[in-house]
Amino acid sequence: MSKDMDSKYEKGPRKAKDNGDAEGGDEKRGRGFSRRKVCRFCADKNAKVDYKDQATLKYFVTERGKIIPRRISGNCALHQRSVARAIKQSRGLALIPYLVLAG
Repeated sequence: MSKDMDSKYEKGPRKAKDNGDAEGGDEKRGRGFSRRKVCRFCADKNAKVDYKDQATLKYFVTERGKIIPRRISGNCALHQRSVARAIKQSRGLALIPYLVLAG
């Protein structure tokens, strides 16, 4: 191998990549602490998913009418599927709108 190749494969202290941090610490720094979200239906056994309950379903729909994903709402997979099914069922019966037009 030539000297160019040897310097490329040399072992030694690695230089930290400059990612814009003044300290050069790990990449997750600065995002803050976030609590783990808990499924409200698992936590409260009396709470049920019901397509007729608009007050409960409004927390899982954005103002544009989209269903909020599981990673944001904090629901478990079982209850997220039932919430999505209930939202679609109540949309079909015109209890909640499909979308909200800005006016």
